[in-house]
Amino acid sequence: MPLSDVYAVASRDIVFESFDGEAVVLDLSNGKYFGFSDSGSKVWQALSSGVGTEALIRSAAGRIDAAAIEAFITQLVEFGLLAPSSATPLPSSDDLPAALAAASEPLHVSVHDDLADLIIVDPIHEVEEPLGWPAVKQVS
Repeated sequence: MPLSDVYAVASRDIVFESFDGEAVVLDLSNGKYFGFSDSGSKVWQALSSGVGTEALIRSAAGRIDAAAIEAFITQLVEFGLLAPSSATPLPSSDDLPAALAAASEPLHVSVHDDLADLIIVDPIHEVEEPLGWPAVKQVS
């Protein structure tokens, strides 16, 4: 699968938060949640904020192999977390290369569905913003 220049969060059903630098992503449509390695969290944060794939690969040069990044992006698209976007790619942040260099784990995403039934039937998801949870992050 050829890479897109830029990706965006695939749908409003995908919500995510970062806890101490580790990203956790929840797909409200199927109840699955996703955890990332430390390097995966950095790559997710860059891609979900609109950083272009070329800029990301340049920032990771010498730290993470381009083929590993491409495979990771392919996984995120297959899981329905990211989708190609027609937006203008953003440059990577100045601290991304150092953050990737400090990562101690290879790119990895783990999929969990042990709470899927509870997440899907939970009536709290039937609320309207801004009155209730979830506060879906809008990527501009």
